Amino acid sequence: MASRTLDSSPSILPLYARAALPMLPGASLLPFVPGGGGEIPDLDLKLEGVVADPAAVAAYAKVCGFTLRDHLPPTYPHVLAFPLHMAVMADGGFPFGAVGLVHVENRIEQHRRIGSGEKLTIRVRPTKLAPHPKGQTFGLLTEVTVGREKVWESTSTMLRRGKGDGSDAASSATRKGGRSSAAAGDFAALPVDTPASAEWRLGGDLGRSYAAVSGDRNPIHMHSLTAKPLGFPGAIAHGMWTKARCLAALESRLPDAFAADVRFRKPILLPAHVEFASAAQGDEIAFAVRDAKRQIPHLDGRVAPLEPKPKAKTGRKSK
Repeated sequence: MASRTLDSSPSILPLYARAALPMLPGASLLPFVPGGGGEIPDLDLKLEGVVADPAAVAAYAKVCGFTLRDHLPPTYPHVLAFPLHMAVMADGGFPFGAVGLVHVENRIEQHRRIGSGEKLTIRVRPTKLAPHPKGQTFGLLTEVTVGREKVWESTSTMLRRGKGDGSDAASSATRKGGRSSAAAGDFAALPVDTPASAEWRLGGDLGRSYAAVSGDRNPIHMHSLTAKPLGFPGAIAHGMWTKARCLAALESRLPDAFAADVRFRKPILLPAHVEFASAAQGDEIAFAVRDAKRQIPHLDGRVAPLEPKPKAKTGRKSK
């Protein structure tokens, strides 16, 4: 495995430019450009000494609906890790470009709340390709530590659309491949007759607003003019905005340590009018986002409590 420790967080715009180069005929023949085909390379990127900027956290919390507190929103480490995600996908050995990829599932494990001023180490590595009914998927595994203590981890499952294997075996392989623990696909959806507890009207500029606070400027989210060439009828909401907005709605009910799994279903075409529903099921919370008028499912999710991980020992016991 090629392990690299970065000196600073990568600049996202140049990475997007490199990730988009495979769309140009012949560009993928260049050694520094992704898109040469084959398997996903064995990469392990690490960034040390990361401290969240308070102004950036406040802007993110406002867009996603979180209350500003002395700890990070549970989805914010994903934003801190996103430049490393892009660095992986912009690597010259990556088999295809990142532009147009669709985030289909996400699992977050928060082992404890992360204080706003804590110094973090972030590691990201990709998983191998797996068959999917609509193409191929791979995972981006992220781990966040404070010292030797693992405080947060996630798996983002990405779909590269194309000719897929529609068999049950392909779906099963996709759900089992490259997960940190339980797969995001392995939970029952909230019953469709669960009444909504909130309605959200999403503006046509939501993708641009979230891009400004997250750095995720995938063209499928920015404008209909950039989404249509990539196969979408218009700009769609970021999956991680939708997940963050759901967890913000559940904020007062979240334990300090929990796992939050989501499946992204039908994309939310902006502008949109959607509704949010949730229900306690034992010690877990099931939740969903669906179209307010047609009841089309956009997201299924579940939150389950975790036992906090014991802190790593930092010294010897005195005799």
